[in-house]
Amino acid sequence: MDKIQLVWADDEIELLQPHILFLNEKGYQVHKAKSGDEAIELIREKQPEVVILDENMPGLSGLDTLSQIKGLNVSLPVIMITKSEEESIMEDAIGSKIADYLIKPVNPNQILLSLKKILENKRLISEKTTNDYRKEFSQIGLSISDQLTFSEWCELYKKIIYWELEIEKSTDKSMNEILKMQKSEANTQWFRFVEKNYLGWVNGKIQPPTMSHTVFKNKIIPEITKDENTFLVVIDNLRFDQWKVIQTRIHDFFKIDTEEIYCSILPSATQYARNAFFSGLMPSEMEKRFPNLWLNDEDEGGKNMNEEEFLREQLKRLGKDIKFSYNKITNFNAGKKLSEGLANLMQNKLNVIVYNFVDMLSHARTDMEVIRELADDEPAYRSLTLSWFEHSPLFEIIRQISEKKARLIITTDHGTVHVHEPTKVVGDKNVNTNLRYKTGKTLDYNKKEVFEVKNPSDAFLPKQHVSSAYIFAKEDKFFAYPNNFNHYVNYYRNTFQHGGVSLEEMLIPFITLTPR
Repeated sequence: MDKIQLVWADDEIELLQPHILFLNEKGYQVHKAKSGDEAIELIREKQPEVVILDENMPGLSGLDTLSQIKGLNVSLPVIMITKSEEESIMEDAIGSKIADYLIKPVNPNQILLSLKKILENKRLISEKTTNDYRKEFSQIGLSISDQLTFSEWCELYKKIIYWELEIEKSTDKSMNEILKMQKSEANTQWFRFVEKNYLGWVNGKIQPPTMSHTVFKNKIIPEITKDENTFLVVIDNLRFDQWKVIQTRIHDFFKIDTEEIYCSILPSATQYARNAFFSGLMPSEMEKRFPNLWLNDEDEGGKNMNEEEFLREQLKRLGKDIKFSYNKITNFNAGKKLSEGLANLMQNKLNVIVYNFVDMLSHARTDMEVIRELADDEPAYRSLTLSWFEHSPLFEIIRQISEKKARLIITTDHGTVHVHEPTKVVGDKNVNTNLRYKTGKTLDYNKKEVFEVKNPSDAFLPKQHVSSAYIFAKEDKFFAYPNNFNHYVNYYRNTFQHGGVSLEEMLIPFITLTPR
C-alpha cells in the first residue's frame, strides 16, 4: 500500500528523527523541511496529504508559512506545533483554519493520533455510523407498525431522519439502501395508521394530535402570552429533515427550547393546511363562516390571499387583543425589504412572517422543473435547502431577531414527498391538478392505493357537488391520467409533491427558540 505523504517543517528537524522513524513504520512517508521556505517548495513538489508545522522558526515564521500554504491549497490540513501557550497565537492559528494544535514537547503517539483524527476521521465516522445503525436496524424494524400512538410515530420518524442524515455522510452506500427500504415500510404503516384514525381525529371520536387547525391555539398562543416579542416564521414546504439541516446555521443565534412535530390536515397542501393554520378552522368550517374569503379548487383566484384576515379573526375568537403584523415573502426583494425594516416590527407583540421557500428557488410556474434539475434525490434536496437558506434574506432576518432578543417560532404548513410510482386516476375536466390528492364528482381509481373520503363532510372538507369525493395518494405514489400516461409519468416521476398521506408531508416541525 502506498504510504501517506507528509511534510514536516521544523528548524530542529534532525532532533525529531525518532518521531519520523515511528511515523514511517506506521505508513507515513515524511519529507523533512528546516524552514518555511523549504516546506513551501516540498508542498509544491510532493503534494502531501498533511503538513506538520513548527510555529517558531527563524526566517519565515510558522504563521506566515501557514498563510502561504493556504494560498497554495486552502483545504490542505496543517497541524501546528508550538512551545508557546499564548492565547493570541492559538487564536491566530485557529483563525487560519489549522486542522490541529499541539504544544511541545510532543510524543510520537500524540502526532499519530492527530494524523489519524485528520486523515481517517471520515472513514472512522462512517464505520461507526454503519455499525451503530446495524445495531438499531432491528429495533426500528420491530417498532414500525400501525399500532403505534401518534407520539410514538413522531419519535420513530425523528429516529429515521437522524439515521438518514448520519448515513448520508457515510461512504457505505449499502446502508443507505437498507434505510430507504425501512423508511418505505414506515410510510406503508403510517398510511394504514392515518386511514384508521384520521376521521376519528377530526370528528373528536379519537384523541387527536395537534393538527393544522389547532396548532395556533395549542402551541402558539401560550408562547405569545410571555413578555417578549415573538416572531412566528412559517416556511412553506419545510420538512423535518430540512429543519435539521438549517438548524446547524440557526444554532449560532438561538438555542432550542422545544423541538416538536405536529400533524398536517388532509389535503397536506397550502390551500387547505395553511389556511387552517391561520384560521383555526377546518376547510368546510372556513367555507361556511367566511364564504367571501374561502376559495374551492374549482374557483378562480389565489387560494391563500386571506391568511391575515383569517389570523385576525382567530385571535379575536381566542380573546387575544394584541398588536400583530403579517408579512408574506414571495421573492428575494421582498425578503430584503423586510430585513432592512425589521426594527419597525419590534412594537408588535406578534410578528408573522410567511416565507414561500419554493418561490425563493424559482418562479412559481417553473419551480417543479427547477427543483427536479437541481435536486433529484433527498440529499440534494436537503443541500439545496441549506444553500438557499444561507444566502437568503431569511437568514439575516433570523440573525436580527436574535440581536433584538425576541423569541422565535419556526414551523410550516406541510412537507413534501419524493414521488416515484404512478397510480391511475380518471376524472372529468373539473378535477383539480394536484398530483397527491384529487377531488371531483366522477373519480375512478385503484382503491388499494388511496385513502378515500367518499363524504367530504366526514373530513370537514368542502363538498362542491352532490357526489364529490376526495382521494389521497399513499406513500410515494402520484396520480397520473391514462391518456398520454408514459409522457406524464416520465415528467413527474422523481419530483417533490405534497397533498397526500406520507410521513414527510404530514409530520412537520414546530420549533420554539430563545436568543443566545
